[in-house]
Amino acid sequence: MDFGKTILKDKEAILHDLDELLRIRSVSSSDTAAASQALAYILHRAEEMGFATKNIDGIAGHAEYGEGEKIAAVLAHVDVVPAGEGWCVEEPYALTEKDGRYYGRGIVDDKGPAIVALYCLKALKDAGIRPNKRLRVIFGAAEEVGMDDMTVYFRHEPMPDMAFTPDSEYGICCCEKGILQLEVYAPRHDGTTLTEFHAGHATNAVPAKAYALVDCTENEDHQLRRFADAKPGRYDFIYTMDGLQIAATGKAAHASIPEQGLNAAMHLIRILAANFGQLVLGSLCSFLDDAIGLETDGTSMGIACKDKESGALSINVGTIEIDERASRATIDVRYPVTADSEAIFRKIRMRASYDGLMTKLLNHEPPLSMSADAPIVHLLQEAYRTITGEEAELYSTGGGTYARTLKNTGVAFGPVFKDDPAKIHEPDESIRVEYFWRHAQICAEALYRMSIA
Repeated sequence: MDFGKTILKDKEAILHDLDELLRIRSVSSSDTAAASQALAYILHRAEEMGFATKNIDGIAGHAEYGEGEKIAAVLAHVDVVPAGEGWCVEEPYALTEKDGRYYGRGIVDDKGPAIVALYCLKALKDAGIRPNKRLRVIFGAAEEVGMDDMTVYFRHEPMPDMAFTPDSEYGICCCEKGILQLEVYAPRHDGTTLTEFHAGHATNAVPAKAYALVDCTENEDHQLRRFADAKPGRYDFIYTMDGLQIAATGKAAHASIPEQGLNAAMHLIRILAANFGQLVLGSLCSFLDDAIGLETDGTSMGIACKDKESGALSINVGTIEIDERASRATIDVRYPVTADSEAIFRKIRMRASYDGLMTKLLNHEPPLSMSADAPIVHLLQEAYRTITGEEAELYSTGGGTYARTLKNTGVAFGPVFKDDPAKIHEPDESIRVEYFWRHAQICAEALYRMSIA
């Protein structure tokens, strides 16, 4: 039976609700109230569809259909990273169809899949299918800031017996690298020529913009301009009453694939250090330039490693804040599943201490490694084959999803197709229209199979 196509009858309603959800600017790193509002919205829609719902502390909740002791679930989040600049559509926080694509912050990560999963429940209910277990769509509102939402949720609710999260790529992600997110900081800024530096909005994204304020001579200014002209990225020079402001523009990317971006902050620091020397930039910039620089593999930090299961370690400097009140940077490390996270953190902390800096662990997500023979893997393979006629490959990722909170009962599965540049955590996040609806059918087919498994 090809159940997946039944969801297509609700196309218009899905797009309406998705547009409403996208318009809630639920950037969890800066507005927890808006993230809670997005959660409340989707749970309210679930109630209107006739599902039992639960909202836990405004940070997580679920919609439920069916009865029984066992639970099967789809996990999705309704918080997003900041939209940033440089979109090809007028309003990033809305649904826009343009040139055969749906655009909007969260269209892929993860509001689109969240709305689709809810409507998959509706499709089962409308078809009169009575599941032999409880089916849940579990929603979180703090995935982008460490996934504490699922910690709270599973403190109150049981772990599902099988689950998947549509928050990655197709085929099936059985292996997720571990994630270390940390802050390196100094009690005060000890630079002279550099008086301010600001970059990034999220630890788990490559910053596309960086701004520095420097106190320099006219001759140093000219040298700096000539040096910048020969380097990657774009550099704009603006004279202010407080000094010379330099605005660097690079290319955003997800922190799990930093090599696909151009880190505006690190490139700007490298230019400043080469022109003025590290000493006058202060201890934080000296550390970042020496210990990380333009690398994305952790070689200079002494933490580079890889394994056959999940690949190589990656490192990304996500945010930097330097002014008279603060001197801090956040760093995101994705480490292989067989690596020692404590050893990695210890090396970073020791290296930072050489420059008089302190290190604080912000978040640690242990790695995930699911057997290819797990029942949920076979179920999702069948669902994918039914809709696409193709085999779902098993793969590993540096991305972090709710799957790692499921204690080996679930995996990441969709919604991005490999030949589609979804630009997650970048401007112009989008998905091809036909792929959006293909994912909807795969998700519905998977939920149907979970309902009878």
